[in-house]
Amino acid sequence: MPAPFFFAERRLKTKIFLLAVVPFLAAIAGIGIGVRQQATQLAQTQHATMQSAYLSSKEIELRHYVELATSAIAPLYAPEANASAALPAPADEANRQLAALAVLQKMDFGPDGYFFVYDMHGRSLMHPREPALVGQDLWNLRDPQGALTIQQLIAAAQRGGGYVRYMWHRPSTGKLAPKLGYVVPLPRWGWMIGTGIYLDDVDSTLAHIDERASANIEHTIQWLGVIALAGVLVIALGALVLNVSEHRSTDAKLKRLAQQVVESQEQERARLSRELHDGISQMLVSVKLLLESALARFERGETRVPAAEASLATGLSRLSDTLREVRSISHALRPSMLDDLGLGAALEQLTRELAEQTGIEIAFTQAAPKPASRKAQASALPDAVNTVLFRIAQEALTNIVRHAQAARAALTLEVAESGVTLGIADNGRGFDVAHALADPRAGLGLRNMRERLESLGGRLDITSQPGHTLVTAWVPVASNAAPKAAAVSGTPT
Repeated sequence: MPAPFFFAERRLKTKIFLLAVVPFLAAIAGIGIGVRQQATQLAQTQHATMQSAYLSSKEIELRHYVELATSAIAPLYAPEANASAALPAPADEANRQLAALAVLQKMDFGPDGYFFVYDMHGRSLMHPREPALVGQDLWNLRDPQGALTIQQLIAAAQRGGGYVRYMWHRPSTGKLAPKLGYVVPLPRWGWMIGTGIYLDDVDSTLAHIDERASANIEHTIQWLGVIALAGVLVIALGALVLNVSEHRSTDAKLKRLAQQVVESQEQERARLSRELHDGISQMLVSVKLLLESALARFERGETRVPAAEASLATGLSRLSDTLREVRSISHALRPSMLDDLGLGAALEQLTRELAEQTGIEIAFTQAAPKPASRKAQASALPDAVNTVLFRIAQEALTNIVRHAQAARAALTLEVAESGVTLGIADNGRGFDVAHALADPRAGLGLRNMRERLESLGGRLDITSQPGHTLVTAWVPVASNAAPKAAAVSGTPT
């Protein structure tokens, strides 16, 4: 082998190797960044969900504790309503109050779980863990952040009971810690009774969950690194056996693979669209009907519950918004009209919807096949042609909306025996076509259009100047693959 050819072949192999390795490593890096971001967002969502669920369970637990305490002193608080109770009933009100405080003093649930009692003026009547506070006026007591703790608790009790977050000394550690309290009033005695739990346990549990999530993320990133290393080794091994004569074959295979990827993406889009439309949408409709039935029963009932009716009405409104969003997503993935009524109907719907959303005047016209071409109207356009032209129209109209600053646009579809021509024109500011196609940081949508057409043997022509831009896509079709007039125009036969 001559030396110049040897070195030329080596340089070619090196370039091919770099062209394989660099995009692969970039893709792995992008996947790693995406996986990390998605996993981090998922961990944050899990954190918020766990925190909400944990706090909800603690709130229910606190409510049960307070209900247990009020039940324990109920014979003393309202002895006339518990005449048959086994507990003794003291002779006067003061003795009953002292007896109730004694009962509450003995009730606890763990080293940091206890009940406290204050009067409505902020004076401590009972505090098992800090007896030095009993009898003191704590109305103006503030926590390190300046919040009036006792006043907040009393305000919640005056509203009939509620939850309050505040800072308080934890008996087991003697340090200030965040606490969630629940209080209820005893109106006849002018008391506030309550209990609480310290939230640093909740924080430590959530921190442990976050640590595990972070460890899983790092483990996943490490696996991606292993995969990247393995991929580089495989590419290197392939580069050793690569030769110049295989280059054209490899290039053809890559094009076929790219076409298969696009086809797979479209198939997946169609599947997801059907799943959303036929599955989730139907379930949401069923739930909406049930909620509407429940609301109608409320409205027809003898006893009206305005709050419940309002909640149901709000839920129905939000469910309707969700249903519309699901249908919008399903339509964006792949409009069913493209498969059911053909390309013309799908393009007409696309232009109509985009015009309504953006305010841009978008016209759609279609040239039907010549009447003499009866044989050419034997069948509809192939699915691949329908899909490519629809995606090109979608991409071009999106570019007009985002970049062209146009007031009007026009979409034309012409079907002939030799092929199908799609034109998209606008009166926007225009752009430099050569620069857009050459700049790797711009014109990605235009290059995607061209590649889609090339896979079907078509071509893409672009002309642009201020005030007028025209994108023309042409795809050849066999003589027996031209569409029926109904299939193209979207009019049922």
